[in-house]
Amino acid sequence: MNNYKQYKAISLISGGLDSMLATKLILDQGIHVEGINFFTGFCVEGHTHAIRKHDKPKRNNALWVAEQLNIKLHIIDIVEEYKNIVLNPQYGYGAHLNPCLDCKIFMIKKAKEWIKENNFDFIITGEVIGQRPKSQRKETMPLVATASQAHDLLLRPLCAKLLPPTLPERQAWVDREKLGNISGRGRKPQINMAEQFGIKEYAQPAGGCCFLTDEKYTAKLQDLWDTQGKRHYELDDILLLKVGRHLRPKPNFKMIIGREEGENNYLEGYKKQFTYLRVLEYVGPLVLIEGELSAEDLYLAARITARFSGGKTASCVKVQVGRKESDPLELEVKPFSADDIKQEWYI
Repeated sequence: MNNYKQYKAISLISGGLDSMLATKLILDQGIHVEGINFFTGFCVEGHTHAIRKHDKPKRNNALWVAEQLNIKLHIIDIVEEYKNIVLNPQYGYGAHLNPCLDCKIFMIKKAKEWIKENNFDFIITGEVIGQRPKSQRKETMPLVATASQAHDLLLRPLCAKLLPPTLPERQAWVDREKLGNISGRGRKPQINMAEQFGIKEYAQPAGGCCFLTDEKYTAKLQDLWDTQGKRHYELDDILLLKVGRHLRPKPNFKMIIGREEGENNYLEGYKKQFTYLRVLEYVGPLVLIEGELSAEDLYLAARITARFSGGKTASCVKVQVGRKESDPLELEVKPFSADDIKQEWYI
């Protein structure tokens, strides 16, 4: 009688090299691995990468990693549940509005619920001791395991030898000797491991995959909260913070100014929800207005819009203004000069 059991693990796939390597280490030990990726609304990939022109591949790296490893990926929408993590983090924020420790605990807890519902045996992540200043310290790793209720079902293959053995190691579901002992912020060990596995292409690290670690983005989020007088957001709010230039010429209104064709196309989907402006006879941005405008405010916004268009040096530019419940109108304005655009308007 064959009593062999193939154990099953769920791997948190961010799309970066670390989670790719951690998954590969466990796959190569004969474990059945599937990936899980949590969509919070603050993910960098799959949104701005797809809209703007740049040299990066237009892809969702989590899906791409799953394809390279030939594993199934489960993408889980946690937008609503995640709000409490962002707004009320028990362990506070990092350098910006990033609740990294609360976030890690929350996602591991969700993964624990998932393995229970789907009859999987344990959880793996691509965490490395010392790589993140808040959530990946040796002293916080036991906290994550305990607070998430994953306990010793949580295995971190890249640094496992530097941590106490987990249940999969003690029960010999995996061979601890084949796991890693990586620590610190350097990337050489991971790059060397990738070469050993024959992995030649992977996403380059760039300060994390979450906009909440980005200083400019979080300034816009804080401006949103300050303006509405409460700490709250909807999905459309945080998606729009990722797109365009954001200017607040006056306290009562903000302009979202498309920077290129892709952003203009994206902002088109919101025209019916906002007052919008666009230059008629020159190439230029689509501009959305958040807030209520007086006639004077509208003229100011039109001059700013003209400044960011191909007609910025013209003596007079026609700007179309569309409102939610009325027909579009046209304004003829003189574009602002570069000196007229005040630096403090930029959010």
